[in-house]
Amino acid sequence: MITTVVFDLDDTLYDEVDYCRSGFRAVSDFLAALPQAPTAERIFCAFWDQFTCGNRARTFNAALDELSIPCDDKLIASAVKVYRNHVPGITLPQDSRDVLRQLSDQYTLGLLTDGFMPAQQLKVRALGIEKYFKCIIYTEQLGRECWKPSPAGFEKLMKTLNTKPHNTAYVADNEQKDFIAPNKLGFPTIQIIRPARAHREFSPKAGAAAKYVINKIGQLPDLLEKL
Repeated sequence: MITTVVFDLDDTLYDEVDYCRSGFRAVSDFLAALPQAPTAERIFCAFWDQFTCGNRARTFNAALDELSIPCDDKLIASAVKVYRNHVPGITLPQDSRDVLRQLSDQYTLGLLTDGFMPAQQLKVRALGIEKYFKCIIYTEQLGRECWKPSPAGFEKLMKTLNTKPHNTAYVADNEQKDFIAPNKLGFPTIQIIRPARAHREFSPKAGAAAKYVINKIGQLPDLLEKL
């Protein structure tokens, strides 16, 4: 019987692309204040074009080159800092809110998320979801080596919530890393396929796929009942 449900954050409870858009806006405003810089809107459009074309690793560098804005490692580092520390303009989708409200009355809920601090904490605050969770694990606080697919975050969460793997469902999105550790530990794992998700790749690794797949979060309560 499932007694505990643990969620991933990005592209599970909301669309991560909304956070990216918000971050690019913040960096655009920052760079537009530089001498002889283009407008913030023009800078944002350059960022967005790079991002939507698939350049996720060097978005800033490529966009600044395109705009003929002189950049060095110091400027890029400053842009990254602005991106990670901005207060995100994101909201929790209504279907996610409805499900969290419903499940918090029936199960113990936890949140386990990778990512840089304080970016992940700022996302959680902006979404207003702290109240739903008995435990929030930011794997960055455990050490970069504890990011998924490390089992460390899952083990800490089980200890904190005093739960066992077979009683604990894990809900996430990214087959490349999210389900490897909880599958090995014996969690029932559930993948949400959000239409706007950033990570669409399948993993060839054995044990990487979730045991169950749903297409929208509203299907989760019925699935948990069956488990």
